[in-house]
Amino acid sequence: MTFNFLKFWDIGFFYGLDFTNLGTFSVVFFIICIICVLGFEFINGFHDTANAVATVIYTKSLKPFHAVLYSGSLNFLGVFLGGITVAIGIINLLPLTELMLSPEFEKIALILALLLTAILWNLGTWYYGIPCSSSHTLIGSILGVGLGFKYINGGKGVNWEKATEIGYSLLFSPLFGFSMAILLIFLMLRNLNLKELFKEPKKKSEPPTYIRTILITTCGLVSFFHGSNDGQKGVGLLLVVLIAFVPASFIINPQIGNEDYSKSLSKIEWTLNNYDKEDSQIKVTLAEISKLKSSEIATKKSLVEKGEIRKKLLSLNKSLKKLEKSDDLIFKSEDRKLITTERENLEHYINFAPIWVLLAISLALGIGTMVGYQRIVKTIGEKIGKDHLTYGQGAASEIIAAITIGLSTKFGLPVSTTHVLSSAIAGSMVATGGVKNLQKGTMKSIALAWVLTLPVTILSACLLFLMFRAMLG
Repeated sequence: MTFNFLKFWDIGFFYGLDFTNLGTFSVVFFIICIICVLGFEFINGFHDTANAVATVIYTKSLKPFHAVLYSGSLNFLGVFLGGITVAIGIINLLPLTELMLSPEFEKIALILALLLTAILWNLGTWYYGIPCSSSHTLIGSILGVGLGFKYINGGKGVNWEKATEIGYSLLFSPLFGFSMAILLIFLMLRNLNLKELFKEPKKKSEPPTYIRTILITTCGLVSFFHGSNDGQKGVGLLLVVLIAFVPASFIINPQIGNEDYSKSLSKIEWTLNNYDKEDSQIKVTLAEISKLKSSEIATKKSLVEKGEIRKKLLSLNKSLKKLEKSDDLIFKSEDRKLITTERENLEHYINFAPIWVLLAISLALGIGTMVGYQRIVKTIGEKIGKDHLTYGQGAASEIIAAITIGLSTKFGLPVSTTHVLSSAIAGSMVATGGVKNLQKGTMKSIALAWVLTLPVTILSACLLFLMFRAMLG
């Protein structure tokens, strides 16, 4: 039986949604997977963004309702304006071409295992008030299903080059946050003669106007950059679901035609022909361009053909990046700029997200921000340091967190808002009272969750995938 009554052609907002080739069984699971992705992002909202609103609520700078509404709105904007570089990094962890050609039951098993593992671990750590990383949870779940997929099908399984890059980002960003917070607090204490800034919040009164302004601004920055980074993880997850279930529409961008594609390839080819064609990297790149020029995107109807074009475009993209960074080849500045511009134009054929995907994830994250924040707020405000969080410590921690997350988004790397902010607050506590100012119990709980998240989610996701595959197959 074929599911014919839900069909959207390339009409802008919902382009790419075409269920005519899916059976009822697949459509039902497709809808379940979409709901799970939105559920994950909703949980991510109240799990992570409590970190952003913790200081303004704890210091009485904003009432809880106003704080979460403000933070939720900026999370929404962050997803919408943050681009999709991080999202593409997420989806490139998996062997997408192999996944697209897999049986329906295997795709369903993989996506459900990934999503359920991420959701359950996030909910469990939130319930116990432990600031645990949604990023670690998601990456661990992806690696787990990737390893399970490799165990069954052989092949690549996981893009370890990208996984290593993300691993370094997740490892070093908290260390950066910790050390930079110490430095910033030191500079503030030395250069700002504002004693009130480093006093504990009074339980029944608002802080002075200038302190409120600072804390509301830093809360907004963390919220926006959280949306731009963590929101993209939801975008990446939703794209994985779409590529798995309706690959013919999402393997190659359906809204860009052959004309732009051919122009970009010709411009790069013409530019490289002006340099040493015997250079090994130029020779490889020109050969890749030649193969792609013979493949017109609009005339390739089959999934296998589109998959081959995608593989070739990914390979060309990698080769062009090597040329751009090469010290052996001396390009004219205008030629280097042209190569970069046209490479980025070609990336739009394989790296894209429909507007409705961005809107759905923005709403899920924004709404999630507005609930469930209380448990983490208390941990952030009172349980990391032995002294209660001061206005200055809260502001410094959020400034460092916003900078760290913003830079990571720019470079397309997912980071943990939770770990970056928690480590920055720990750094601010150390800066004012030394290591003895940290509460060992809380730090152990956070560290334990940090250490356990990856192995637990990898193992759980892998086992769930194998179990679901056996049940559905």
